[in-house]
Amino acid sequence: MSAIEPSQELSRLRAELSCAQAHALETEAELARVRAVNADLQARNAHLELMNEKMRRDKYGASSERRRVLDQFEIAFEEAEADASAAEMEGQIAAARTTSVAPFTRKRATRRDFPADLPREDIVIPAPEQCPCCGSGSLSRLPADITETLEKVPARHKVIRTIREKVSCRRCEKISQPPAPFHVTPRGMFGPHFLANLAFQKYGLHQPLNSQRDRLEAEGIPISLSTLADQIGAISVVTRPLFLLLEAHVLGGDRLHADDTTLPLLARYKTDIARIWDYVRDDSPFGGLSPPGVVCYYSRNRKGEHPRGHLAGYGGILQVDRFAGFNEMFRQSTMTRANCWAHSRRQFFELVDVARQLKRKKGKPPIVSPLAMEALEQIDRIFAIEHTINGQSAAQRLQVRQDSVAPLVRDLEVWMRRHLGLLSRHDAVAKAIAYMLNDWEGFTAFLGDGRICLTNNAAERQLRGVARGRKAWLFVGSDRGGERAAMMYSFFGSARLNGIDPLAWFTDVLARIADIPQGQLHELLPWNWKAAQQTQIAELAA
Repeated sequence: MSAIEPSQELSRLRAELSCAQAHALETEAELARVRAVNADLQARNAHLELMNEKMRRDKYGASSERRRVLDQFEIAFEEAEADASAAEMEGQIAAARTTSVAPFTRKRATRRDFPADLPREDIVIPAPEQCPCCGSGSLSRLPADITETLEKVPARHKVIRTIREKVSCRRCEKISQPPAPFHVTPRGMFGPHFLANLAFQKYGLHQPLNSQRDRLEAEGIPISLSTLADQIGAISVVTRPLFLLLEAHVLGGDRLHADDTTLPLLARYKTDIARIWDYVRDDSPFGGLSPPGVVCYYSRNRKGEHPRGHLAGYGGILQVDRFAGFNEMFRQSTMTRANCWAHSRRQFFELVDVARQLKRKKGKPPIVSPLAMEALEQIDRIFAIEHTINGQSAAQRLQVRQDSVAPLVRDLEVWMRRHLGLLSRHDAVAKAIAYMLNDWEGFTAFLGDGRICLTNNAAERQLRGVARGRKAWLFVGSDRGGERAAMMYSFFGSARLNGIDPLAWFTDVLARIADIPQGQLHELLPWNWKAAQQTQIAELAA
């Protein structure tokens, strides 16, 4: 009796565990469904607001302000539509894991046929020659199913018609047809190159979707803004697993560059200032072999809790500026802080920059600080030596720094401490000196580790595109829109860091990502993709 009871208890516990797991999956699917419904309602509401604003502006608005106001409403609608599409796909993925929760499908406008004058290219998938059911060769042909997908080719568009032949068996009356090919986004309306170009134009070249829509209409291809935004939302869901692999690689580096920049966020009756944070892994300055990469994150504000969350558990070297939000993070972790000398140098340079002063203080004579000039000359001598060891091994860099750079840094410290005691604390030179001396340990960390760079320019370079883009798209329309933008900046920034064409790479990613096994997904990372391309070229040349 005692030998049976443990077995029964184990079976009961397994049954309860299975039931709990099924219940958890159902709850997750129901939650995803609710999110999809809410996102769909928000997209519909944004569309109604856009239509209302268009009618109101057409009737009452001054012509000079119509376009600017409508641009704002269209970008907000674009983000809401992309949110709804992404939530729909996430809900469908969650529902597929259960048997009791039905997926939510958005109601969309009836699909319009593509213009008849666009060239067509037929891809015929032949039907089986024998019945898969009974093996009979007595087959009769039925009308084939045709799916039209808009694809982009250089300098022109074309519609690819995928014709799946269908046959019926005369003996067993079984209808056979090859399966439909994979399409990147639902309904198979657009090809991978078209979608990659859509995303790259928006996030890589900073061209909003409403501008892309206008360009397509000028080329004779009328596609609604909601349809284009729908595709962006779907792309973000499809490529999410690849982003997680990229994130794991970048945050696994021994040394990272970190920075942030502003990102205007559309809010009710105003524009909030959100942030984009970037973390760059680039080992090339000290001859490292690991491929470079960048991951970006979005946050609603600039609180220090965000970088602490991004780098939870990280214990390597972090190169940053003197942003106070990082201070608590370094106190709570084993990370090594390495401050940026370019930031400190800039403060001295501004005090001797005649052109900048003339531009800012029109009509006033420029003032050149002799002390700032002296500090700048000492710092530039350090930069000159650092320039000669860029790309050498960490051990070689460390040796040169100990022999040649450390004496210059000691002389600079003595000079700064001497003059700081002679200047008023409100003096501009005193403030520039205090900026360095208040965290001198962070500024001198590079003297004890050859992997550390003198500046944080690697992170700043990755955010230049965001700064340029702000002038084109004005703001992001939602928090999820900011998260999508951060993920796409990560993709295209990593591709550029690895010296490959972001558009060509992303096109291949979208063409292959659903068919590739999960264990081989790493092959689509930029550096692995580049190596595979080079291997193919070498084989063809041979």
